Amino acid sequence: MRSFSLTISCRAGARLAAACTACILAVSLAPQAAAQQVRAEPVASGLEHPWAVAFLPQGRFLVTERPGRMRVIDAQGRLGAPLAGLPEVAARGQGGLLDVVTDSGFAANRTIYFCFSEPGSGGNSTALARARLAGDERRLEDVRVIFRQKPKLASSAHFGCRIVEARDGNLFLTLGERFSRKEDAQTLDTHHGKVVRVQKDGGVPRDNPFVGRSGALPEIWSYGHRNAQGATLAPDGALWMHEHGPQGGDEINLPQPGRNYGWPEVTYGENYGGGRIGDGLTQKAGTEQPLHYWVPSIAPSGMAFLTSDRYGADWRGSLFVGSLKFAYLARLQMAGGRVAREEKLLAGIGRVRDVRQGPDGLLYLLTDESSGKLVRVVR
Repeated sequence: MRSFSLTISCRAGARLAAACTACILAVSLAPQAAAQQVRAEPVASGLEHPWAVAFLPQGRFLVTERPGRMRVIDAQGRLGAPLAGLPEVAARGQGGLLDVVTDSGFAANRTIYFCFSEPGSGGNSTALARARLAGDERRLEDVRVIFRQKPKLASSAHFGCRIVEARDGNLFLTLGERFSRKEDAQTLDTHHGKVVRVQKDGGVPRDNPFVGRSGALPEIWSYGHRNAQGATLAPDGALWMHEHGPQGGDEINLPQPGRNYGWPEVTYGENYGGGRIGDGLTQKAGTEQPLHYWVPSIAPSGMAFLTSDRYGADWRGSLFVGSLKFAYLARLQMAGGRVAREEKLLAGIGRVRDVRQGPDGLLYLLTDESSGKLVRVVR
């Protein structure tokens, strides 16, 4: 058996056990034999840098491709033609057509939400749009941008762009700090490095933490984030997210209203090529500690809690995160509201971009490659 230790930090969120307060623990990586208990079953292939998958009725899928295409994939894995009706996308570098989710009332309203890098005056920024998938599933109708990250700037990096519908019907959207403007993550007059919360028509919920505060953008929910490419609701309805660190220091956070998550003043990472960032702090008064962090970075993307028993009762409640850098799926076993163990699965599967639990209770992954794949995880 082979194992190693990974140091992580644990913070109690509002809904987590009080016993988990700024604790430090070691997580043992499970032996490779355990990773062979699951395998990847191909669903579809030939996707160009797919970024997100959502689920449609009758076992079909809605998938985005970063160059600016959205497709329906049927239950047999056949790719539909690119949908018509999408807005112009700034598909350059890390930018393009990114996340997509279906509305909780999709069966009745056929509404979807998607985010993308939107070109405009000054450069580009992350935008959130809503649309209706036409009955013939060949186009999007009534497309409307409901939120635009401000300001736009000339950058091809750190768009963030994960969407989560909360139980109250509002939408969370993660926003990167655009790399060259990392200091903006600590200001409240830009959307860079933030999680925002908006209504489905783009309006601002009245209970957002900075509503009415002078100099603060009212959509902001939390700040001090770097580049979040994974977000999901926990079984209790709490929002979880992860974000890329620089060189080391990828984090899992539970963004609470009005809280500061530290970047770039606090990080467990370092500059690319070495050297501390700022004062080299890992903790600072007024900032929140991550629930979990990785050193070295795994470049996390995609995030899902497993709520089914399709892989056995012992996996129910686990958190699954994809690794772009090391091409595997991580299973994080939870205990008492904290990460107790990490297990590597499907080593070598490819750059895992998205992780979702489907309506059938199984996990689905996308690999971000020039000929990317949609796969289901089976045991």
